Amino acid sequence: MVEEWQGSMTGWQQYRSTAASVLRKATPWASKSGFAIMDQGFISGSNFLLSIILARWMGADQYGAYALAFSIFVLLSLLYMSMVLEPMAVLGAATYRGSLRGYLKSLLWIHVALTVVIFVMLGMSSASAALWGHSPGLAGALAGVMLASPCVLLFWLVRRSFYLELSPASAGVGALLYCAVALAGLYIIHWSGRLSPFSAFLPMAVAALFTTVLLYYRLRPSLRPASLDVRTSEVWRRHWEYGRWALAGSIASWVPAYIYYPLLTSFSGMSQSGELKALMNLVAPMQQTQAALSMLFLPYAASIYGQKGKGAVGVITRRITMMSLAASAIYWAFVIPFRGPVFHALYGGRYMEVAYLIPAVAIGAVLWSGASGSSIVLRAMGSPASVFAAFSASGIISLAVGIPACRYYGIVGAVWGMNLADAGALLMVGMLLRRKSSFQPGWQWSIGKRIAQPVEVSDRCPEPSVPVSSL
Repeated sequence: MVEEWQGSMTGWQQYRSTAASVLRKATPWASKSGFAIMDQGFISGSNFLLSIILARWMGADQYGAYALAFSIFVLLSLLYMSMVLEPMAVLGAATYRGSLRGYLKSLLWIHVALTVVIFVMLGMSSASAALWGHSPGLAGALAGVMLASPCVLLFWLVRRSFYLELSPASAGVGALLYCAVALAGLYIIHWSGRLSPFSAFLPMAVAALFTTVLLYYRLRPSLRPASLDVRTSEVWRRHWEYGRWALAGSIASWVPAYIYYPLLTSFSGMSQSGELKALMNLVAPMQQTQAALSMLFLPYAASIYGQKGKGAVGVITRRITMMSLAASAIYWAFVIPFRGPVFHALYGGRYMEVAYLIPAVAIGAVLWSGASGSSIVLRAMGSPASVFAAFSASGIISLAVGIPACRYYGIVGAVWGMNLADAGALLMVGMLLRRKSSFQPGWQWSIGKRIAQPVEVSDRCPEPSVPVSSL
């Protein structure tokens, strides 16, 4: 009897010890995940509130111009995210982990080059809209995006830098400041009677610039002095090898999500673009929550894959996918039954004629959530080409059906065209990930091999011709 009692006590002690060990390991990640969600929550929350407030304060045509200009900005920002931010999450966490100061200096040069390209393209678009367009609001909105984009993209770069050390707390504080300044600026503009599609983007620029300066001084002391120099040309080569496929995949995913704004404007008028934006605003909170977690999980998955190979990330794929699907299902289970009151509360009784489409929008959002886990792991494995292939195939199918549906059924056809693309993406990324996982360790393409290799840096590297202030 005593032996049985002692045995049960020993088993209980082992259980407590195991539980305590699991808790110790889980607590830091729970904290980091919380800060990552807080960071992205404030960013997405400010963008969500800005969209809702503008929908209430602007006319349908003005809000449609804002929505169309914002979709164009998203398209151009994909160039930046694909060439800078996404490769940064993979390469910075593995290849350049020991030379972050020099690596971030090189990224500043790349930032300048890419934002100049984006600035010029947006300026040309604004001038074209003013000369040949039928909506003066669109020309002003594009001019506002042109001024805001360099500031916003630099803010994104500094925020992402904290994730390389898996320390998103400072990024979360910066996001809170950005949210407060942007909303306060928009209220001041509205109070002064100067709200327009152009001025709607100015609070974003001011908030991003202000927060970037503060985060820069927070980031600088945390970086160890670089003992080795990193060639900017080498950083760009590696980013290009990864980013060209990431860019192609991002554009492929942008097409079914945003192409319906200009299509609706062409087929049915600017006001229907505003109605579609009002519907898609409800998708933003769930998407941004998942985006916050992906910023944390992408460098982590890349690091694990670099150390342990493909077998170690399989469990992460399943967990991310199930977590995303569960969170999305819970969110829409609360939104759908109360869609009428929600729309009325958000938009002050406006856009009620499209509130009935929320269940259809929810279907696509859940499908998109299911595709996020496999997509993150494919990128972490150095295979953005697979993501491109998946989204390209789903986008082609979506447009083949969605364009005529949008032409004849308006906003209803646009919503179901998006849903078809989300369903195709879920199917394709799952199939490609299973195919990659079944290969032997030598499966990866040449791009994956080059990314996985450690960087070779030289202390004899020449400095850039134009000095860059140290981080």
